[in-house]
Amino acid sequence: MAKENGKATAVAHSNIALVKYWGKRNEALVLPWQSSLSVTLAPLEVKTTVAFGAPEDNIRLNGKEAKGSERARVIALADVVRKSKPQLGPLCVHSEGNFPASAGLASSAAAFAALALALREAAGLEEEVEATSLLARLGSGSACRSIQGGVCVWHRGEREDGADSFARQHFAAEHWPNLRMVAVILSREEKAVNSRDGMRNTVQTSPYYPAWVKAAEADIGPALEAIGARDIEKLGTLAERNAWRMHATSFAATPPLSYMKPATLAILLALEEERRKGTALWFTLDAGPNPVLLTEEAHLPKALAFAERFSPLEAVVCHPGGDARLLSEGHLF
Repeated sequence: MAKENGKATAVAHSNIALVKYWGKRNEALVLPWQSSLSVTLAPLEVKTTVAFGAPEDNIRLNGKEAKGSERARVIALADVVRKSKPQLGPLCVHSEGNFPASAGLASSAAAFAALALALREAAGLEEEVEATSLLARLGSGSACRSIQGGVCVWHRGEREDGADSFARQHFAAEHWPNLRMVAVILSREEKAVNSRDGMRNTVQTSPYYPAWVKAAEADIGPALEAIGARDIEKLGTLAERNAWRMHATSFAATPPLSYMKPATLAILLALEEERRKGTALWFTLDAGPNPVLLTEEAHLPKALAFAERFSPLEAVVCHPGGDARLLSEGHLF
């Protein structure tokens, strides 16, 4: 569709995990210890343009030349595709997001989902959901959940080669049209410890980690039931508990790791009182300081008023987004 002499552009939404992914059993293949469940976040998205046949590999992320590990991760994913088609040669990649990177809003999920889709299209490969999810996973684990919209489960899989560890859509974005998520942006600073390093240290040193794996895997079924019934209270309660447990594993690591800022904790602790006032409002929190509030359309004004009490830089209203998609125009170069 978007292919144009080896050029392709794709857009993918971020996602927020309500049952978290935190920790790998295989670092090289990005295989998780347990399954996870997420909802896509529209309008948060990343657009990526890929073109093979460049003089040399050129990677630009959000207007800047990528260096170090950022560049290496993009090149490594491209190499997976180029391994099967050596004739493709060097490539040019430009990627831009409309929300903060490295702030706990799954920017890498959207970025690598868009990159995986664009890479396969530019290489002339068939548009296959499962294959694209598998490729995206190698760039960033949570990216496999951004290939399809709505509610997706990344199944941990059992195979050592990772061939059965990919995400499947369980509910389309239209299933729960009045579900709302409010991303409360307290900081746009890049976090001091990235997710990869944070989860590696947690797996290796936290005494709570084995219990986390067992409990989180057990959360998948009840979460799907709550979503199927559109039960915001059941889902919100489960999401909060799952998030607290994930962060508890990091608190107990050596050295202790906290992604929260004082304002983050203030918001989380104030939610119970807000619910006593009748507001249907719960939180989830990835590896960053910016909580995402779960609510429904009818409670959105109160949810926004609640968020404003904590003087955020921004409060972004999100709804379940659709699938990652190819664009026929609007290339970044």
